[in-house]
Amino acid sequence: MSTPIDESDLLRAQCYGLLAQLLVAPPSRDVLTRVAGLKGDDTPFGKALSRLAEVASETSVTAAEREHFALFIGVARGELVPYASYYLTGFLNEKPLARLRAEMQGLGIARQDNVSEPEDHIASICEMMAGLILGAFGTPADLATQRRFHDRHLEPWATRFFEDLEKAAAANLYRPVGEIGRLFLAIEAEAFAMTGPPAS
Repeated sequence: MSTPIDESDLLRAQCYGLLAQLLVAPPSRDVLTRVAGLKGDDTPFGKALSRLAEVASETSVTAAEREHFALFIGVARGELVPYASYYLTGFLNEKPLARLRAEMQGLGIARQDNVSEPEDHIASICEMMAGLILGAFGTPADLATQRRFHDRHLEPWATRFFEDLEKAAAANLYRPVGEIGRLFLAIEAEAFAMTGPPAS
């Protein structure tokens, strides 16, 4: 019998999944349409969701493709380099990637055969967090496992990445994505802190 997942955890997984989907590749027309239908509330996070929905409703697939290319790929390099190794060491394929791969192995997370990007891409790590919450790699991970993964692979750098995305010159659709990522990680960190000190 599968373990039921709390509604708040489903919402967390959906947010990680949304960030992963928007950051891994330019959004399709279907994705833009679904994002345009998001409804926020009066909280800072909810207002950021509403801003994203509004911008998505006004963004064409071609414009989204150009923006994604300028931000993350570029002719030589995109405006941002969305990898843990780069943010933490200034270089790609460094110790943060090795540490992530070791943890993936321990958690039973396999690299997808059709993905050429290093696993420490922000979209991949967000996707892994969603999978841990939902049980995509076995049974849903307990809160301690989720927190350990978050603290090791997102907390040291991802907020800086999302702050940079908010301020990026090429960002339009992705400006509220950066804001959502920054606010969501702050909510996650606060919630984890309420569970007590992290496990060693």
